[in-house]
Amino acid sequence: MKPKDEITNPYEIARFIKESKKTTPVKAYIDGELNYTDIDGIEIYGENNFKIAFGELEDIQKLLNKNSTRIKKFRLELDRRNSAIPLLDIKNIDARIEPGAVIRDRVKIGKNAVIMMGAIINIGAEIGENTMIDMNAVIGARGIIGKNVHVGAGAVIAGVLEPPSSIPVVLEDNVLIGANAVVLEGVRIGHDSVVGAGSIVIEDVPPNTVVAGVPAKIVKIKDEKTKERTKLLDDLRG
Repeated sequence: MKPKDEITNPYEIARFIKESKKTTPVKAYIDGELNYTDIDGIEIYGENNFKIAFGELEDIQKLLNKNSTRIKKFRLELDRRNSAIPLLDIKNIDARIEPGAVIRDRVKIGKNAVIMMGAIINIGAEIGENTMIDMNAVIGARGIIGKNVHVGAGAVIAGVLEPPSSIPVVLEDNVLIGANAVVLEGVRIGHDSVVGAGSIVIEDVPPNTVVAGVPAKIVKIKDEKTKERTKLLDDLRG
C-alpha cells in the first residue's frame, strides 16, 4: 500500500497519471492457424485452430496482420481505450467486493468494507473499515469515507483532482448517506450524522444531526428513534 500522502495528494495523483503507460488491453478470439513466436507482449491460450489472445491493441493488431491469410475469423473485446489508471488489485483486500464494482488503482479499502454491484470508486479515495458503498454509488477522487459508514444506492460523493487546492469530501465515522444523495466538493459530514435520500449537501454538516432537502438543511438532532432506523447490520459485513 502506498503511503497516505501519495494516495491522496493531488499532485502525486496527477504525476502518476501523466507518467503511467496508457493501455488498451484486448482479448481476441481467433479461428485459424497462428505464427506468433516473434511477437512479444501477447499471451495466447488454446489449441489447434482456436486461440484466445490477450495483449495491447497494437500488439494484437500486429498478430492479426501477420496471420491474416491463416485466420478465418476473429472477434476483439475491449473495455477501455488509452486508460491511464489501472484497476485496483483486489486479491489481498480483506473486504467484500461484489461483481461489477469499478475500483481504480491507489484506493484504500478497510477491513470488512462492502463494495456493492455497480459502485465506482475513483483514484485516491479511502474507504474505512466496515463501511458499505451501496449499488451504483460513486466515490469521487480523493473522497475520504470513515468507518461504519453507509453510502446509499446511487449516491454521489464528489471528487476533486483540480484545482489541486480543492478540499476533498470527508464523511466521518458512522455517517449514513441516503440513496441518490449528492455531497459536493469540500463538504465534511460530521460523525454519526444522517443525510436524507435525494438531498444535495453544499455545506458542512455538524456531528449527530439529520439533514435533508435541496440544498440540505438541518432537520433535527439525531435521536434514539433515528439511531434505530439507521442502524447498520454487522452480519452484512462479516
